[in-house]
Amino acid sequence: MSIKQGIVTLIENNKEKFYRIAFAYVKNKEDALDIFHNAIVKALQGYHSLRKIEFLETWFCRILIHESITFLRKNRKVFSLEELTDAQLPAYLDPAEEYIDLYAAIDMLPAKLKTIVILRYFEDMELRTIASITAANLSTTKSRLYKALQILRIKLEDIEDDR
Repeated sequence: MSIKQGIVTLIENNKEKFYRIAFAYVKNKEDALDIFHNAIVKALQGYHSLRKIEFLETWFCRILIHESITFLRKNRKVFSLEELTDAQLPAYLDPAEEYIDLYAAIDMLPAKLKTIVILRYFEDMELRTIASITAANLSTTKSRLYKALQILRIKLEDIEDDR
């Protein structure tokens, strides 16, 4: 199988997963689809830079995450809860009131930490895979996850104290 065919197969078999990753960043159906599309175009344009097909999924995830972060930097959009309808939300982003504070706290994390939390807890990826996607060693990935969880715990405790 050629790398180009591998990209097509990977995208066909994992399109929902990749959409969820993009959506976790932008919280908007159309924007997530645009990001996913842009990542596909970049992957098809740059597939020759991939040396080994076994790293295809990691490579594509890295492109997708980079596109998501770039989009956020260029389009600093803020959505109200009323704008986020059930139809726009993937199943794991339940708009139930008890999760709203958690999603808001995750959105406030720095990009490197947010990426690790999304991939670990929303996409159930192993830390080794996340380390590969983020181009960090395993111990750095673990420490970033620990730091992100500490920040989230503090933010959520502050929210609880304010109530």
